[in-house]
Amino acid sequence: MTTVEEAEKIILAQLKDYGTEAVPFELSLGRVLAEDIKADRDLPPFNRVTMDGIAIAYKVIEQGITTFKIKATQAAGDEPVSIDTADECIEIMTGAALSPTIDTIIRYEDLEIINGEAKLIVPEIKKGQNIHLKGKDKTKGDIVAAKDQLVTLAIISLAASVGKAQLLVKKLPRVMIISSGDELVDVADIPTDYQIRRSNNYTIKAVLTQHSLNADMLHIPDDVEVTRQQIQSCLQNYDVILLSGGISMGKFDYIPQALEDSQVQKLFHKVEQRPGKPFWFGRHNNGVLVFAFPGNPVATFMCLHRYFLLWLNATLGLPPKQPVYAMLDKDFTFMPQLKYFLQVKLNFNEKGSLMATPIEGNGSGDFANLADTDAFIELPAERNEFKQGEAHKVIQF
Repeated sequence: MTTVEEAEKIILAQLKDYGTEAVPFELSLGRVLAEDIKADRDLPPFNRVTMDGIAIAYKVIEQGITTFKIKATQAAGDEPVSIDTADECIEIMTGAALSPTIDTIIRYEDLEIINGEAKLIVPEIKKGQNIHLKGKDKTKGDIVAAKDQLVTLAIISLAASVGKAQLLVKKLPRVMIISSGDELVDVADIPTDYQIRRSNNYTIKAVLTQHSLNADMLHIPDDVEVTRQQIQSCLQNYDVILLSGGISMGKFDYIPQALEDSQVQKLFHKVEQRPGKPFWFGRHNNGVLVFAFPGNPVATFMCLHRYFLLWLNATLGLPPKQPVYAMLDKDFTFMPQLKYFLQVKLNFNEKGSLMATPIEGNGSGDFANLADTDAFIELPAERNEFKQGEAHKVIQF
């Protein structure tokens, strides 16, 4: 069998650049930038008022003037209004642009305004206060968001502020999710006493949607020729195939043979882990990758997070995520010599430490148990007993 570390290394050796595409900036959330976003002008583009109040020339404060005649009122977006004499001021609003004749803003809270005059009622004013100076954040041509990072809400705001209506992002692989087996029926169908509804494919699709990847779905019945035809069609039209179930040694598990007949090279089959021991991974000579997960829901869910999402981030050029560790909040024993991905509930204790509470289910088919957990904790294969307070890496979902 392949170790977890070996499986990860083999998968990460199969990275591919799928190119780039331009998308409307408002639809780019969660995509990966393929270009630097640069400021098209200084930010802020003018000396910007940050408080409602009055605008004055500070030199008059040094002359002892503390009462000012309000010449005009200026809102944000208005053309800047100048002052002509030392004792004049402009009543001004947050976001407005300043005239070159003005260099200091006094807040309403520090004033008394009566009959068109503003009187200073605080003892100290600082030159340049309450002004966001032109170019203070960025100057024209500066990079405001570097490529090879996820587009976040902040980056969408930046794109809008610099006029980037279209963003160049990295293309996502075309993904097909395949389920198989006559025992599986559609969600809307009424199963017999011996059937179950398909769920793994919808789970996979939902997880991928969280990563801005819209995958297609296909169900294949237990038929040798149909299985072969569908697999071969998908190999010609997709970049990645995610299979759930049908890869074991059962008499009606036709997918392994269909993959072999379609010249998909097996890179490994079976990993020293639980859940997900039967995990199969291969590559077609045209570059299409096949992740064949075990059919048990928890196994599919774990393998998707532990392997496929790791590969997806790497193939999109994102930097490796810093591992997160949590401490077991009670002793735990696991007997087989396999790396165990234990379902846990994460919480912070009163000291700020991240704690993992084991939530033991009834095996990899107990998908209902996932609703009570939010992570897997990765327990090493070399040991059987794990003590309270030990820290191990967690995969959050």
